Amino acid sequence: MNKLGNYITGHWIMGDGDGQPLFNAVTGDAIGAASTKGLDFASITNYARTVGNPALRKMTFHERGNMLKALAIHLRNHLDKFYAISYQSGATKADSWVDIEGGIGNLFANASLRRKFPDEVFCIDGESHNLSKNNTFMGTHILVPKEGVAIHINAFNFPVWGMLEKIAVNLLAGMPAIVKPATVTSYLTEAVVKEIIASNILPEGALQLICGSAGDLLEHITSQDVITFTGSASTGLMLRSQPAILRENVPFNMEADSLNCIVLGNDVEPNMPEWDIFVKEVRKEMTLKAGQRCTGIRRIFVPENKMEDLWKAISTSLAQTTIGNPLNEKVRMGSLAGETQRKEVREQVQKLLASSQIVYGSLDSVDVLDADAAKGAFLSPLLLMNDKPFTSTEVHDVEAFGPVSTIMPYKTTEEAIVLSKLGKGSLCSSIVTADDKIAKQYVIGAATHHGRILVLNRDCAKESTGHGSPLPLLVHGGPGRAGGGEEMGGLRGVKHYLQRTAIQGSPTTITAITNVYQPHAKGKDPGKHPFKKYFEELQIGDQIITEKRIITSEDIDRFADLSGDHFYAHIKTTDFTGTMFEQQVAHGYFIMSIAAGLFVDGYEKNPVLLNYGIDELRFTKPVYPGAEVYIRFTCKEKLPNDKRIVENPEDFKRGDDIEKGIVKWLVEFFDETNEVTGIATILTMVKKIHQ
Repeated sequence: MNKLGNYITGHWIMGDGDGQPLFNAVTGDAIGAASTKGLDFASITNYARTVGNPALRKMTFHERGNMLKALAIHLRNHLDKFYAISYQSGATKADSWVDIEGGIGNLFANASLRRKFPDEVFCIDGESHNLSKNNTFMGTHILVPKEGVAIHINAFNFPVWGMLEKIAVNLLAGMPAIVKPATVTSYLTEAVVKEIIASNILPEGALQLICGSAGDLLEHITSQDVITFTGSASTGLMLRSQPAILRENVPFNMEADSLNCIVLGNDVEPNMPEWDIFVKEVRKEMTLKAGQRCTGIRRIFVPENKMEDLWKAISTSLAQTTIGNPLNEKVRMGSLAGETQRKEVREQVQKLLASSQIVYGSLDSVDVLDADAAKGAFLSPLLLMNDKPFTSTEVHDVEAFGPVSTIMPYKTTEEAIVLSKLGKGSLCSSIVTADDKIAKQYVIGAATHHGRILVLNRDCAKESTGHGSPLPLLVHGGPGRAGGGEEMGGLRGVKHYLQRTAIQGSPTTITAITNVYQPHAKGKDPGKHPFKKYFEELQIGDQIITEKRIITSEDIDRFADLSGDHFYAHIKTTDFTGTMFEQQVAHGYFIMSIAAGLFVDGYEKNPVLLNYGIDELRFTKPVYPGAEVYIRFTCKEKLPNDKRIVENPEDFKRGDDIEKGIVKWLVEFFDETNEVTGIATILTMVKKIHQ
């Protein structure tokens, strides 16, 4: 029997002994075994910290992001291999697409986040704060990668997505990972890791894989490590209570299976598009991945006067789902991941039947296509009905992790909100309604107990990613029973693996540390106009102070005529009694335009390719006729701009072949009293020397 490999300390190593046998979920045939017996987990964690961590910490956010992008492109070239293996887990083509290509999509999404970070090994977090009267003392926060390892203990239902969505975040942050997938489907995770290692895209030690028992892994953690867990609430509680985790105060992010719910709004009638949307969403969530999703719909709440019509409509829809061998193109739902899972689901359903009844499906039999129902881990979709949700505890406490949902009645939106909360916290909830007032009432009322809420109606249904689809730029997690954790979530997810540290000092020193110009820091003499410098030549703090220009009433009148902005404050004949102004005031955008005229240099071509935009523009003091304005113009920050890759020559645009970067400039407007009248950050695209 083939034994899976463990990729540890730079080598593929098989564990000792026979290991845990692994089976094809569709045919029941043995396909291999997994073992970690004999592995030295202390050496594995030490290797990650001493080899993988330093290598990643030396890389900038942009280098790490481009590494993720390269990895995603590489894995995309091996999809056929992954799909072929995925079928053995009982997954259909659609199930595998979510797992495999969804996981690769996470790599792409997190790779794009590099643009939100500086081209540094650290980043600034939030705003800076002036802490002194004379502007000589300030504070800010920085984020640096932790010096430990991210340990991911994943569930069986998404062996690819579960790994990639987590490592994408910790790798971007600059931490290595040890991945421990659920053993039952670890053969697919192993296949993907083999391609990752073969690509040589990640630095050595950045990723290690354990296929089998975690052994004493968690006894070797330190305060610099981060642990994430996906699985049952009971297992999560056992793991997070480990003495080493408590002793070292190790961050533990848990995503537990939860009793997620969907609500049909009181406004929805059978003749409305929302009715069909609701039925379709329930069927999809019950049958996709054979219901083996931590975000799956377990509780269905509908208006009590529509109960019968809805359970019949859902049953009719479920009956159209062909179950069987996922290799058959006609099949829409495959098997559970294994016989153990099927047995567990049946046991949980028996608990639910203490207060509910089956209105669709059979617990003991199922018709399958091109397969043997006895040998494969097949199970019929099961729709249960409970007509007393306020007095039944099982339906709010017991989860059958398969194609099982329970439909229940409610009278008012307030009741639906209360019922949703009886699940004691979940990853997600959905409400289908055409009434935005009902949507708002439900969202605000239920938000305390759900990590994500989807509002579905005819306007968004076609493009919606659906109830059970976590997205890499939004947080994935939930309160209470759902684990109380968050993962992914764009920048929020990355920060789980970074240490936040407050730093204090003079603005000039903080500028030198962060490589971002801080207000009131000493400027540098650029030697020549900054617009004449290439991207590489510019230094943070390069600063010029412009000549002065007198603002006249005639200037204001002409700008009003040119722009069409004849707001009363810009008209000199206005009676300014009761207004905020003493007399005619210059347009803020006129002053911004004047600023550009003062700091832009000459008519000759220079390395500045274009004006990229304006951020944080504020007008802080009125500018009246007779004022003398001048500008302090400072190089604030430099960001790389990746060269656009064009595969189709027809997509080529002018400038695609130019190496360039983005430069942020702090623009401060002053008047003759040397008081600040406005402030802005402008962005320019600047050419690099080496093309």
